[in-house]
Amino acid sequence: PGQATSYLLDAAEMLDAIEDTVFNGSYYYGIHVDSELISPGEEFTDEAAASGNLADLLVGIRNNAIDEDWGNPPSTEDAQPDELNFGAMNPGRIFTMSGEEYRYLEDMDNGNHMIIKNDPIRNVSWEEQNDELVSWYAGLDDEVKAIVRPVNVPAPENVPSVADGEVEWNLDYGYGLRWLPSNFNETALGAGVNDVTTIVSSGSGRAFSLSLADVVRLSGPGRGFPNPVSRAGAGGSHWWLRTPGAGGTFPNPVWMIHMSGGLLGMFGFDHQPEGHDNGGVRPALIIHQIPS
Repeated sequence: PGQATSYLLDAAEMLDAIEDTVFNGSYYYGIHVDSELISPGEEFTDEAAASGNLADLLVGIRNNAIDEDWGNPPSTEDAQPDELNFGAMNPGRIFTMSGEEYRYLEDMDNGNHMIIKNDPIRNVSWEEQNDELVSWYAGLDDEVKAIVRPVNVPAPENVPSVADGEVEWNLDYGYGLRWLPSNFNETALGAGVNDVTTIVSSGSGRAFSLSLADVVRLSGPGRGFPNPVSRAGAGGSHWWLRTPGAGGTFPNPVWMIHMSGGLLGMFGFDHQPEGHDNGGVRPALIIHQIPS
């Protein structure tokens, strides 16, 4: 009797909650169908055992670490910097390093990587965020400080502002009204659109707050913040940006990421009181690891 063999390939559709908390990206599964013609008294041929790569694949999906050498530990497993392969991480991956949980934002080339603390430091006002950044960085392990790069960030009084009322928003109902601006250019919004954090060749490593321009650049499919849920802090918390606002109903407006993941720049920095425990400052770092 003849035989017919088929291979079926289909996309795995994941719930939003899984994509937001477990892994991002697209995954596919294959089904091998092998038909046989047999008589009523015969049995089907035994199938071979599943490939050993299947277990690696499942572990990688669970850890959000589908990389070439499966070289990163689970997101909740604490690791030292030299135990992590940053070059193999996907944007948005959660990992734990020296007791702190981080989100991997992007590969900046030449062994440089941008990461951000996953859970904001609570009960910190916008005015106090720079002091808190210095304090938090001072408490990091020396092994982490050794890989942190110096960055070009304006002094707090020199950070260019962006007026919330001048921003036009993309009407993408899948992401929410305040997901990304549609007119993010200097002509429309001023110099604040160019305040992108970069590396400098000299100086000391430091922590910093992201700017509005940083967040816009890092938001979208395949990026560090692929959707609004991922852009909010851990547990659906808000966090401050370094970018001041302008105009608006409240005095001293500043930009922040709302607990929904939306961008808000109309509230004054004193609108969220210091004792508010649902958000605060979210330190970011640019680190360097010699490519393997």
